Amino acid sequence: MNNSKTGVNDKIVKVFIYLALFLLAISIIVPVAWVFMASVKENSEFYGNPWTLPQGLYFQNFADAFTKASMGSYMINSVIVTALALALLLVIALPAAYTLARYKFMGSKLLNILFMGGLFINVNYIVVPIFLMLVDADKALKTWIGSGFFLNNLFITALVYASTALPFTIYLLSGFFVTIPKDYEEAAFVDGSGYFRTMVTIMMPMAKPSIITVILFNFLAFWNEYIISMTLLTKESKTLPVGLMQLMQAQKAAANYGQLYAGLVIVMLPTLILYMLVQKKLTQGMSLGGLKG
Repeated sequence: MNNSKTGVNDKIVKVFIYLALFLLAISIIVPVAWVFMASVKENSEFYGNPWTLPQGLYFQNFADAFTKASMGSYMINSVIVTALALALLLVIALPAAYTLARYKFMGSKLLNILFMGGLFINVNYIVVPIFLMLVDADKALKTWIGSGFFLNNLFITALVYASTALPFTIYLLSGFFVTIPKDYEEAAFVDGSGYFRTMVTIMMPMAKPSIITVILFNFLAFWNEYIISMTLLTKESKTLPVGLMQLMQAQKAAANYGQLYAGLVIVMLPTLILYMLVQKKLTQGMSLGGLKG
Protein backbone atom coordinates (compact mmCIF):
# COMPACT_ATOMS: atom_id res chain seq x y z
CA MET A 1 0.00 0.00 0.00
CA ASN A 2 2.77 2.38 0.93
CA ASN A 3 4.66 1.47 -2.23
CA SER A 4 1.64 2.31 -4.41
CA LYS A 5 1.22 5.69 -2.68
CA THR A 6 4.90 6.41 -3.11
CA GLY A 7 4.65 5.56 -6.81
CA VAL A 8 1.66 7.89 -7.26
CA ASN A 9 3.46 10.69 -5.41
CA ASP A 10 6.55 10.23 -7.58
CA LYS A 11 4.42 10.45 -10.72
CA ILE A 12 2.75 13.64 -9.48
CA VAL A 13 6.14 15.17 -8.68
CA LYS A 14 7.43 14.23 -12.15
CA VAL A 15 4.35 15.77 -13.79
CA PHE A 16 4.93 19.05 -11.94
CA ILE A 17 8.64 19.00 -12.83
CA TYR A 18 7.92 18.38 -16.53
CA LEU A 19 5.22 21.07 -16.49
CA ALA A 20 7.60 23.58 -14.90
CA LEU A 21 10.34 22.73 -17.42
CA PHE A 22 7.84 23.03 -20.29
CA LEU A 23 6.68 26.46 -19.10
CA LEU A 24 10.30 27.57 -18.64
CA ALA A 25 11.17 26.42 -22.16
CA ILE A 26 8.17 28.26 -23.59
CA SER A 27 9.11 31.45 -21.72
CA ILE A 28 12.59 31.30 -23.34
CA ILE A 29 11.71 30.03 -26.83
CA VAL A 30 8.76 32.35 -27.54
CA PRO A 31 10.64 35.68 -27.08
CA VAL A 32 13.64 34.42 -29.06
CA ALA A 33 11.44 33.12 -31.87
CA TRP A 34 9.48 36.38 -31.89
CA VAL A 35 12.69 38.42 -32.30
CA PHE A 36 13.81 36.23 -35.22
CA MET A 37 10.35 36.51 -36.79
CA ALA A 38 10.27 40.29 -36.34
CA SER A 39 13.73 40.69 -37.89
CA VAL A 40 12.44 39.61 -41.34
CA LYS A 41 9.30 41.75 -41.33
CA GLU A 42 8.84 44.91 -43.34
CA ASN A 43 8.32 48.03 -41.29
CA SER A 44 4.67 48.37 -42.33
CA GLU A 45 3.87 44.95 -40.78
CA PHE A 46 4.62 46.22 -37.27
CA TYR A 47 1.60 48.53 -37.30
CA GLY A 48 -0.84 45.61 -37.41
CA ASN A 49 -0.93 42.59 -35.12
CA PRO A 50 2.65 42.06 -33.89
CA TRP A 51 2.07 38.32 -33.43
CA THR A 52 1.23 37.61 -37.06
CA LEU A 53 3.73 35.69 -39.16
CA PRO A 54 5.81 37.76 -41.60
CA GLN A 55 4.35 38.07 -45.07
CA GLY A 56 7.77 37.34 -46.54
CA LEU A 57 11.44 37.13 -45.64
CA TYR A 58 12.65 40.72 -45.79
CA PHE A 59 16.41 40.24 -45.35
CA GLN A 60 17.06 43.84 -46.31
CA ASN A 61 16.75 44.62 -42.59
CA PHE A 62 20.04 42.78 -41.99
CA ALA A 63 21.74 44.53 -44.91
CA ASP A 64 20.58 47.92 -43.61
CA ALA A 65 21.72 47.05 -40.07
CA PHE A 66 25.19 46.09 -41.34
CA THR A 67 25.65 49.08 -43.64
CA LYS A 68 23.49 52.00 -42.51
CA ALA A 69 23.73 51.27 -38.78
CA SER A 70 27.42 50.16 -38.94
CA MET A 71 26.63 46.88 -37.19
CA GLY A 72 29.15 45.14 -39.45
CA SER A 73 32.09 47.16 -38.16
CA TYR A 74 30.81 46.86 -34.59
CA MET A 75 30.60 43.09 -35.03
CA ILE A 76 34.21 42.95 -36.26
CA ASN A 77 35.28 44.94 -33.20
CA SER A 78 33.39 42.55 -30.92
CA VAL A 79 34.98 39.53 -32.60
CA ILE A 80 38.46 41.04 -32.21
CA VAL A 81 37.98 42.06 -28.57
CA THR A 82 36.34 38.77 -27.59
CA ALA A 83 38.98 36.63 -29.32
CA LEU A 84 41.86 38.64 -27.82
CA ALA A 85 40.30 38.56 -24.35
CA LEU A 86 39.75 34.80 -24.48
CA ALA A 87 43.30 34.19 -25.73
CA LEU A 88 44.83 36.38 -23.01
CA LEU A 89 42.60 34.83 -20.37
CA LEU A 90 43.49 31.24 -21.25
CA VAL A 91 47.22 31.97 -21.57
CA ILE A 92 47.23 33.47 -18.06
CA ALA A 93 44.53 31.46 -16.27
CA LEU A 94 45.48 27.92 -17.34
CA PRO A 95 49.07 27.95 -15.96
CA ALA A 96 47.94 29.90 -12.89
CA ALA A 97 45.06 27.52 -12.11
CA TYR A 98 47.21 24.45 -12.69
CA THR A 99 50.04 25.74 -10.50
CA LEU A 100 47.75 26.83 -7.65
CA ALA A 101 45.84 23.55 -7.73
CA ARG A 102 48.76 21.10 -7.98
CA TYR A 103 51.68 22.73 -6.13
CA LYS A 104 52.24 24.29 -2.72
CA PHE A 105 54.76 27.11 -2.44
CA MET A 106 55.34 30.23 -0.39
CA GLY A 107 52.40 32.57 -0.97
CA SER A 108 50.17 30.02 -2.73
CA LYS A 109 47.49 30.21 -0.02
CA LEU A 110 47.51 34.00 -0.16
CA LEU A 111 47.13 33.94 -3.95
CA ASN A 112 44.22 31.52 -3.66
CA ILE A 113 42.55 33.79 -1.12
CA LEU A 114 43.05 36.85 -3.33
CA PHE A 115 41.58 35.12 -6.38
CA MET A 116 38.67 33.87 -4.28
CA GLY A 117 38.12 37.41 -3.02
CA GLY A 118 38.05 38.63 -6.61
CA LEU A 119 34.86 36.61 -7.15
CA PHE A 120 33.01 39.07 -4.91
CA ILE A 121 34.11 42.22 -6.76
CA ASN A 122 31.41 43.63 -9.02
CA VAL A 123 33.09 44.78 -12.23
CA ASN A 124 30.66 47.67 -12.64
CA TYR A 125 31.98 49.23 -9.43
CA ILE A 126 35.58 49.41 -10.64
CA VAL A 127 34.97 50.68 -14.18
CA VAL A 128 35.43 54.33 -13.18
CA PRO A 129 38.77 53.72 -11.36
CA ILE A 130 40.00 51.71 -14.37
CA PHE A 131 38.96 54.51 -16.72
CA LEU A 132 40.68 57.20 -14.61
CA MET A 133 43.83 55.08 -14.40
CA LEU A 134 43.93 54.72 -18.19
CA VAL A 135 43.25 58.45 -18.65
CA ASP A 136 46.21 59.29 -16.42
CA ALA A 137 48.37 56.80 -18.32
CA ASP A 138 47.37 58.41 -21.62
CA LYS A 139 48.20 61.87 -20.26
CA ALA A 140 51.64 60.66 -19.18
CA LEU A 141 52.28 59.12 -22.60
CA LYS A 142 51.20 62.30 -24.38
CA THR A 143 53.78 64.28 -22.42
CA TRP A 144 56.49 61.76 -23.35
CA ILE A 145 55.72 60.71 -26.92
CA GLY A 146 52.90 63.04 -27.95
CA SER A 147 50.09 60.47 -28.11
CA GLY A 148 48.38 57.87 -25.94
CA PHE A 149 46.94 54.47 -26.75
CA PHE A 150 45.26 53.21 -23.58
CA LEU A 151 41.80 54.54 -24.49
CA ASN A 152 39.93 53.55 -27.67
CA ASN A 153 42.27 50.58 -27.99
CA LEU A 154 40.74 47.15 -28.64
CA PHE A 155 43.73 45.30 -27.17
CA ILE A 156 43.61 47.30 -23.91
CA THR A 157 39.85 46.68 -23.69
CA ALA A 158 40.45 42.95 -24.21
CA LEU A 159 43.12 43.04 -21.50
CA VAL A 160 40.64 44.62 -19.08
CA TYR A 161 38.04 41.98 -20.00
CA ALA A 162 40.52 39.17 -19.33
CA SER A 163 41.66 40.70 -16.05
CA THR A 164 38.13 40.99 -14.68
CA ALA A 165 37.39 37.35 -15.62
CA LEU A 166 40.53 35.87 -14.03
CA PRO A 167 39.09 35.09 -10.55
CA PHE A 168 36.13 33.08 -11.86
CA THR A 169 38.19 31.29 -14.50
CA ILE A 170 41.01 30.32 -12.13
CA TYR A 171 38.48 29.17 -9.52
CA LEU A 172 36.68 26.90 -11.99
CA LEU A 173 39.82 25.48 -13.59
CA SER A 174 41.50 24.90 -10.24
CA GLY A 175 38.47 22.95 -9.10
CA PHE A 176 38.94 20.57 -12.01
CA PHE A 177 42.73 20.25 -11.79
CA VAL A 178 42.44 19.29 -8.10
CA THR A 179 40.32 16.24 -9.03
CA ILE A 180 42.94 14.75 -11.40
CA PRO A 181 45.05 12.01 -9.74
CA LYS A 182 48.75 12.74 -9.37
CA ASP A 183 49.61 9.40 -10.98
CA TYR A 184 49.46 10.99 -14.44
CA GLU A 185 52.07 13.60 -13.52
CA GLU A 186 54.30 11.06 -11.80
CA ALA A 187 54.21 8.81 -14.88
CA ALA A 188 55.08 11.79 -17.08
CA PHE A 189 58.01 12.76 -14.85
CA VAL A 190 59.32 9.18 -14.95
CA ASP A 191 59.26 9.39 -18.77
CA GLY A 192 61.37 12.56 -18.59
CA SER A 193 58.66 15.14 -19.16
CA GLY A 194 59.16 18.54 -17.56
CA TYR A 195 56.59 20.62 -15.71
CA PHE A 196 55.55 22.73 -18.69
CA ARG A 197 55.33 19.82 -21.11
CA THR A 198 53.31 17.79 -18.59
CA MET A 199 50.87 20.65 -18.18
CA VAL A 200 50.44 21.22 -21.93
CA THR A 201 50.43 17.66 -23.26
CA ILE A 202 48.78 15.74 -20.43
CA MET A 203 46.87 17.91 -17.97
CA MET A 204 45.29 20.42 -20.37
CA PRO A 205 43.82 17.77 -22.70
CA MET A 206 42.31 16.08 -19.63
CA ALA A 207 40.83 19.43 -18.59
CA LYS A 208 39.17 19.96 -21.99
CA PRO A 209 35.56 19.87 -20.66
CA SER A 210 36.37 22.46 -18.01
CA ILE A 211 38.26 24.62 -20.52
CA ILE A 212 35.29 24.56 -22.92
CA THR A 213 33.05 25.58 -20.02
CA VAL A 214 35.12 28.64 -19.13
CA ILE A 215 35.43 29.57 -22.82
CA LEU A 216 31.66 29.51 -23.23
CA PHE A 217 30.90 31.44 -20.05
CA ASN A 218 33.54 34.06 -20.75
CA PHE A 219 32.56 34.31 -24.42
CA LEU A 220 29.02 35.13 -23.35
CA ALA A 221 30.30 37.67 -20.83
CA PHE A 222 32.72 39.35 -23.26
CA TRP A 223 30.37 39.31 -26.24
CA ASN A 224 27.50 40.91 -24.31
CA GLU A 225 29.62 43.26 -22.16
CA TYR A 226 28.40 46.86 -22.28
CA ILE A 227 29.69 49.00 -19.39
CA ILE A 228 33.44 48.56 -19.92
CA SER A 229 33.31 48.87 -23.71
CA MET A 230 31.08 51.94 -23.51
CA THR A 231 33.54 53.56 -21.08
CA LEU A 232 36.85 52.65 -22.74
CA LEU A 233 35.81 52.81 -26.42
CA THR A 234 34.41 56.29 -26.90
CA LYS A 235 35.09 56.75 -30.62
CA GLU A 236 34.27 54.69 -33.72
CA SER A 237 35.77 51.44 -32.37
CA LYS A 238 32.63 50.38 -30.50
CA THR A 239 31.49 46.83 -29.84
CA LEU A 240 28.14 45.27 -30.74
CA PRO A 241 26.27 45.89 -27.45
CA VAL A 242 27.15 49.60 -27.53
CA GLY A 243 26.32 49.80 -31.23
CA LEU A 244 23.02 48.00 -30.60
CA MET A 245 22.08 50.48 -27.88
CA GLN A 246 22.76 53.36 -30.26
CA LEU A 247 20.75 51.58 -32.96
CA MET A 248 17.83 51.15 -30.56
CA GLN A 249 17.85 54.84 -29.70
CA ALA A 250 18.05 55.85 -33.37
CA GLN A 251 15.39 53.42 -34.62
CA LYS A 252 12.92 54.32 -31.90
CA ALA A 253 12.94 57.87 -33.22
CA ALA A 254 12.82 56.71 -36.84
CA ALA A 255 10.24 53.95 -36.10
CA ASN A 256 12.30 51.50 -38.18
CA TYR A 257 11.72 48.38 -36.15
CA GLY A 258 12.97 45.88 -38.73
CA GLN A 259 16.56 47.11 -38.46
CA LEU A 260 16.27 47.12 -34.67
CA TYR A 261 15.28 43.46 -34.46
CA ALA A 262 17.85 42.54 -37.11
CA GLY A 263 20.47 44.10 -34.85
CA LEU A 264 19.20 42.04 -31.93
CA VAL A 265 19.52 38.86 -34.01
CA ILE A 266 23.06 39.80 -35.03
CA VAL A 267 24.01 40.06 -31.34
CA MET A 268 22.20 36.87 -30.25
CA LEU A 269 23.03 34.50 -33.10
CA PRO A 270 26.74 33.81 -32.32
CA THR A 271 25.97 32.96 -28.70
CA LEU A 272 23.10 30.64 -29.66
CA ILE A 273 25.25 28.83 -32.24
CA LEU A 274 28.16 28.44 -29.83
CA TYR A 275 25.91 27.12 -27.07
CA MET A 276 24.29 24.54 -29.38
CA LEU A 277 27.74 23.33 -30.47
CA VAL A 278 29.19 22.84 -27.00
CA GLN A 279 26.17 22.18 -24.77
CA LYS A 280 27.21 18.57 -24.02
CA LYS A 281 30.75 19.59 -23.11
CA LEU A 282 29.34 22.45 -21.00
CA THR A 283 27.21 20.07 -18.91
CA GLN A 284 30.17 17.71 -18.51
CA GLY A 285 32.50 20.52 -17.48
CA MET A 286 30.08 21.88 -14.89
CA SER A 287 29.55 18.42 -13.36
CA LEU A 288 33.30 17.82 -13.08
CA GLY A 289 34.11 21.14 -11.41
CA GLY A 290 34.20 21.94 -7.71
CA LEU A 291 37.03 22.55 -5.29
CA LYS A 292 38.03 20.00 -2.69
CA GLY A 293 39.19 20.74 0.78
